Amino acid sequence: MGEGVRLATWFLIIIYLAFISLGLPDSLLGSAWPVIWPDIGSSVGSAGIVSMVIAGGTIVSSLASGSMIKRLGTGRITLFSCFLTAGALLGFSLAPSMAWLVVLAIPLGLGAGAVDAALNHYVAENYKAHHMNWLHCFWGVGATMGPMIMSSYIADHNSWRSGYTAVSIIQFSLVIILLITLPLWKRVAAMRENDRPQTENVVDIEKRQQEQIVKAGIFRIRGVKPTLTAFLFYCGVETTVGLWGASYLVGAKHISADTAAIWISLYYGGITLGRLITGFITLKVGNRLLIRYGQLITILGGIILVLPLSASFSLTGFMLIGLGLAPIYPGLLHETPSRFGKEHSAKLMGYQMAVAYTGTTLLPPMFGLVASQTSIGLFPSVVLAFLIFMWLSAEKVNRILSKQANQGT
Repeated sequence: MGEGVRLATWFLIIIYLAFISLGLPDSLLGSAWPVIWPDIGSSVGSAGIVSMVIAGGTIVSSLASGSMIKRLGTGRITLFSCFLTAGALLGFSLAPSMAWLVVLAIPLGLGAGAVDAALNHYVAENYKAHHMNWLHCFWGVGATMGPMIMSSYIADHNSWRSGYTAVSIIQFSLVIILLITLPLWKRVAAMRENDRPQTENVVDIEKRQQEQIVKAGIFRIRGVKPTLTAFLFYCGVETTVGLWGASYLVGAKHISADTAAIWISLYYGGITLGRLITGFITLKVGNRLLIRYGQLITILGGIILVLPLSASFSLTGFMLIGLGLAPIYPGLLHETPSRFGKEHSAKLMGYQMAVAYTGTTLLPPMFGLVASQTSIGLFPSVVLAFLIFMWLSAEKVNRILSKQANQGT
C-alpha cells in the first residue's frame, strides 16, 4: 500500500507538471503582441488570426481525443503533445514573418488540445474535485510564468524572440521528464485496474442519462447544450482578456508594454491563486455553488473595467476576473461524469474541449476585427458582455438539474 501511495503521488506531480507546460504558451502571444506586430511588419488585429489557428488545432485534436486515448493511452498523448508545443514555440522564436507564425500555430494548437482533453478526462474519472482545481491551478502557474518571462526579456533585452526561446527550453525539459517517467502510466493503470470493483453502483440519474445518450444522442440530453454554451463563453472570455488585455492597457490606458505584460501575468495569477484556494474549498462546498460565485466575481471585475476609472483600477478588474474564472472551468469539467455518465465522459469531454476552443477560435478574433475597425477601448464592454452570457448559460444548466432533482430524475 505504501508503494502504491508513493507511486500515485509521483504520478500526480507528473500530471501537474504537464499542465504547467500546457499553460506556459497560452499567455505568451497576448503579452508579447504589442512588440511582435511592429517587428514582423504586421497589424495589431493580426493576433486574432494566430489565435484562431491555434484554437482550430485544439478543436481538431480535442474531437479526436476519445479515440486517441483508447489507441495510444494518456501518457503517450501527453508526451507527444508537449513535444509538439515545445517545437512550435522554438519555431515562434525564429519566425521571420506573420505567415510563419500562422504555420507554427498549427502544431501548437494540436498539441495543446490533445493533452488538455486527455488529462482532464483522466483526472475527472480518477480523482476528486479538489485535484481538478489544483490541476488547473498548475495551468495557471504556467500561464502566469509566461508573461513574466516575456516581460523580463522585453524589458532587459528588448527581445520577444528570446522570451519564446526561454519558454521553449522549459517545455523541452518537461518533455524529457515525461519521457523518463512514461512507464509510470502503465504501472498506475494496472494498479487502478486491480483496485477497481467488479461491479459499481450507479445512481438512477446517471443510468437514465446514459440511456438518453444511446437513444437520443449526446446533444439531445437535457443540460448538454447550455453546458457547451458556458464552455464556449468561458474560453472565449478567458482568451480575449489574455490576448487583448495588454493591447488595451497600452492603447487605451497608455501603460508601457513591459508593465502591461506584468499586469496580464497578474490576471493569470488571479486564476492560479483562485484555483489553489478553491481546491481546498471543494472539500466542503460543491462545484455548482463555486461556479455561481465565481461568475458573480467575474462580472464585478468586468463592471470595474467598464467604469471610467484610473489605470490602477484596471488591474483590480483584471485580477477579479481572474479570481472569478478560477473555479468555473475545472468545476464544469469535473461535473461531466456525474452529470452525463462515466461511460461516455471521454467523448463528452472531447466535445466540451472542442466547443471551448471554438470560443477561443471565434470570440477573440471577432473582437480583434471590431477593435481594428473601431477602437481597442471597446475591450471592457465586450468582456463584460461575454461574462454575462456565460453566467446565463451556466444558470440555465443549474435550473435544469434542479428541476430533474425535484422531479426525482
